[in-house]
Amino acid sequence: QVQLVESGGKLVQAGGSLRLSCAVSGHTFSSYAMGWFRQAPGKEREFVAAITRSGGSTYYADSLKGRFTISRGNAVNTVYLQMNSLKPEDTADYYCAADTVYAGNSYLRYTYWGQGTQVTVSS
Repeated sequence: QVQLVESGGKLVQAGGSLRLSCAVSGHTFSSYAMGWFRQAPGKEREFVAAITRSGGSTYYADSLKGRFTISRGNAVNTVYLQMNSLKPEDTADYYCAADTVYAGNSYLRYTYWGQGTQVTVSS
């Protein structure tokens, strides 16, 4: 059973930075492509970023390029999301997801999900 546990979410002021972590257990981490999604209250789940199994390729939502960075540490079974220049509209629950093949922007194609971590950006 693959388990994903997000951490790092908190209240931060606009313009600040946060790094989210997602620890993966239960299987070989390097076997999974990873993605980050977010969901604000009353809105649909939104793609944030994805990274391939090796970490060699990354993908971002166009609106977030330049502010968010996804990375992974295969030795520590963790994927990260560095978020800079945060804005109030970044407020959401952030989820990590895993799949053995897919590294893209469709949440329907990811197999495993974490429970989410809450990020609140105050103005």
